[in-house]
Amino acid sequence: MKIPVSHTSPSSDVLIHLEAFPFMIYLQSKRNNFFGSPYQPVIEALTNYPQKRFYNVSKLGGSKYDVLPYSIRVLFESSIRNCDGFLVKETDAMNILDWKTKQNNVEVPFCPARVVLQDFTGIPAMVDFAAMREAVRNARGDPVKVNPACPTDLTVDHSLQIDFSKCAIQNTPNPGGGESQKPMAKLSPLKVQPRKLPCRGQTGCKGPCSAGDSSRNSGQFSAQIENTPILCPFHLQPVPEPETVLKNQEMEFGRNRERLQFFKWSSKVFKNISIIPPETGMAHQVNLEYLSRVVFEVKDFLYPDSVVGTDSHTTMVNGLGILGWGVGGIETEAVMLGMPVTLTLPEVVGCELTGTASPLATSIDIVLSITKHLRQADVAGKFVEFFGSGVSQLSVADRTTIANMCPEYGAILSFFPVDNVTLKHLKHTGFDKAKLEVMEAYLKAVKLFRNDESSSREPEYSQIVQISLSSIIPYVSGPKRSQDRVAVNNMKSDFQACLNEKTGVKGFQIAVEKQNDIVPVQYEGNEYKLSHGCIVIAAVISCTNNCNPSVMLAAGLLAKKAVEAGLVVKPYIRTSLSPGSGMVTHYLSSSGVLPYLSKLGFEVVGYGCSTCVGNTAPLPEAIRNAIKQGDIIACGVLSGTKNFEGRLCDCVRANYLASPPLVVAYAIAGTVRIDFETEPLGTGFNGKSIYLRDIWPTRKELHTVEEECVISSMFKELKEKMEKGNKRWNSLEAPESALFPWDLKSTYIRCPSFFDKLAKEPVSPQAIENAHVLLYLGDSVTTDHISPAGSIARSSAAAKYLTNKGLTPREFNSYGARRGNDAVMTRGTFANIKLLNKFIGKPAPKTIHFPSGQTLDVFEAAELYQKEGVPVIILAGKKYGLGSSRDWAAKGPFLLGVKAVLAESYEKVHKSQLIGIGIAPLQFLPGENPNTLGLTGREQFSILFPPELSPGMTLDIKTSTGKVFSVIALFENDVEITLYKYGGSLNFVARRFL
Repeated sequence: MKIPVSHTSPSSDVLIHLEAFPFMIYLQSKRNNFFGSPYQPVIEALTNYPQKRFYNVSKLGGSKYDVLPYSIRVLFESSIRNCDGFLVKETDAMNILDWKTKQNNVEVPFCPARVVLQDFTGIPAMVDFAAMREAVRNARGDPVKVNPACPTDLTVDHSLQIDFSKCAIQNTPNPGGGESQKPMAKLSPLKVQPRKLPCRGQTGCKGPCSAGDSSRNSGQFSAQIENTPILCPFHLQPVPEPETVLKNQEMEFGRNRERLQFFKWSSKVFKNISIIPPETGMAHQVNLEYLSRVVFEVKDFLYPDSVVGTDSHTTMVNGLGILGWGVGGIETEAVMLGMPVTLTLPEVVGCELTGTASPLATSIDIVLSITKHLRQADVAGKFVEFFGSGVSQLSVADRTTIANMCPEYGAILSFFPVDNVTLKHLKHTGFDKAKLEVMEAYLKAVKLFRNDESSSREPEYSQIVQISLSSIIPYVSGPKRSQDRVAVNNMKSDFQACLNEKTGVKGFQIAVEKQNDIVPVQYEGNEYKLSHGCIVIAAVISCTNNCNPSVMLAAGLLAKKAVEAGLVVKPYIRTSLSPGSGMVTHYLSSSGVLPYLSKLGFEVVGYGCSTCVGNTAPLPEAIRNAIKQGDIIACGVLSGTKNFEGRLCDCVRANYLASPPLVVAYAIAGTVRIDFETEPLGTGFNGKSIYLRDIWPTRKELHTVEEECVISSMFKELKEKMEKGNKRWNSLEAPESALFPWDLKSTYIRCPSFFDKLAKEPVSPQAIENAHVLLYLGDSVTTDHISPAGSIARSSAAAKYLTNKGLTPREFNSYGARRGNDAVMTRGTFANIKLLNKFIGKPAPKTIHFPSGQTLDVFEAAELYQKEGVPVIILAGKKYGLGSSRDWAAKGPFLLGVKAVLAESYEKVHKSQLIGIGIAPLQFLPGENPNTLGLTGREQFSILFPPELSPGMTLDIKTSTGKVFSVIALFENDVEITLYKYGGSLNFVARRFL
């Protein structure tokens, strides 16, 4: 079939094209058709590898290509390879080549090589695919044709909760969350063996190995986990995995059985998708260690690896030279079906690194320093690309850590081009030698390989930021924001200043006479004293840092030296170690440091998001009561990326981000009010004062252990583990039918109503008549305010729904876990307790149903409006939709019946998501807003759409009071208009199968 190509496609032409051929068959087939581009003449055979073919884009544009930033070269290659005259046009490719003059002025399509999903955002995508199959079948189409066209990997990594830590039950919740007739007893039985006790066979051995015995812990047991051998560092005898891992895994499988069965079904019936089972690792870590190709090879055709994902940490892969960033669920689903993601051709900030970092500065110090510099340089919405002599001194682990932090300083991505350091890393991790040789030859052929020794000129950048690594010293960040850095040697005085400052971004405003208050507390038979700055949570978690062996090993070596010196951690401090993957556990074990971390309380609690997202176990009740009684500013210290106030625990108001070794050091000290230079961490054996400098590992020690422990065999073993899965996952039963057998009783998986009005032909935009305002919101309403997230409040509409389904509050689980149930998610939309609706006048998830005058939950009011056949709209101020890109921030309002949002301005990604779901984004004219127009929000609004829309056109709105005013319809191009006419991207795609 010859695919029609158009170099100009106004709105009417788009519709002609869509009806001219089976569009989705085209989308799915074009992925492997590398010879449909008008740029075929630049297809070449790779030197020394004649069977390998590629687009030699370096031959296009001459000197223009040679000075493009490396990241823009990847965009350019994609546009050349995917150019079809329809989704990607020749003008798009030429705009990218002319990046220097077109940056920030044009939008361009990008077809990534693959998609990565995590389970919280992946499950609604897969539920939508399952629902699409159902709808296509009902409309007499072939449901089997509904499959991802773009290779997709989904990692089940966000369902872990810490129910157990330190091998003790921590107020264990009912596993619940599913139908009561599905008991956890059906789970695969654990292999249980007696827990061996601290070895006494050699002085200094603190690890539980078979060479020792003790009556102190007789009767305790631990379960054995596969593929993560832990050895006693003195006798090299295997010891069991901490039982906390197995207990938390068991809870996870019991709590999330329905979701996991749905994922298992998806892995069986959908083509071009792979599901990474629970307990394998974090999405971004698995993406980095296992899924990344650097160079794709399909049927001997080569092209750069690139990725978009629904996790904000997708950017981590840019440290490997793989272009990737996070997008919303709606855009991701479109990409999964072969459509491009659209972005404004970005500015590229060149970050020049020079010098060498201090031996005491860890990757986290480097990350936070660069974060500060780039935040000050205003890189929001831009690409960042690293160059300079300092780049080659950073390991790939350092680079990926830096790249992972780019959302914190607002950049779209932070790109490290592939160089010799990258190739050495890939060789070190067991990458196939022949593939490495082909990869290097290809990247050099298309000038995507960075070489410090080459005389070629550096790319031209929009601006250059210079950072000297030599100036970087150890820092932590907090107590409330990641950008507020504090030099470690100033920590004590800075915390004191926070106590004095007025309540705000840093201050706590504690009266001077109360700043030295001490609250005694009894815990486990001993008395402890809590004061301002005391640490109650210390977590080395699976976010950002655990990909870097040097910082994790530094934490382990510091723990080893601390234990050997006789230092301990107070038992009430909630300590945990949640690695990003089994590889981390493996090298901590093989290096002999894991038992020492465990001895200090940093036991492996599982693999997945935990403390970072507020999933830590509650603090002991005695400690909580003491903190509240004394109004103590208690602290948490974690090696993550986010430390917002109250995120870890509602009674922990000060949270600091620190490197893993500093997390361990502060846990030992028990307080942030310490000067490490002059004050000891504690008292060791024989009453000797032990200082941080006494136990801090040297760079030489770290490099030696890293070389010995982080070897290719570990990566190989872990890859084998991922491919084999685990026993619980492998034994999990799931249907194999082409259509998912929806269980009407399920509270996790439910067929959504997005396709209820699916029809082959689009309709002209329908007028919105006599709409009531559901919510009247102010400025900076974020996706956190809109989208359901976190725990389900007992008084919420979602809680009422689940209660009516027979669940108890302990079985509610979280909104994230129930993203596959649109009934729960719709009820959780605008359910944030901090939502400020001007109709109510105070923060509350409430609104007014104007026909009755009742004040109701937002969902209940919306439900009444829908029963009455009354459309609703939202009034908002500036920057509506700020924050993380979340699909339910658009899907939820759509299912509430919202037809349009009328705001002063929008966050761009969220605006696109509204269009992608079928909600019209309307904007007040410049200088106008509800106040200037005299609107109260209590009026009814009528909006008339013309038969043919055009980008940026003006519409008139008439109110029930007779007022008429104009607004701008924020459709920026013909593609957005087409999607809106079809009722959003999901329906647009589904119609192609009919």
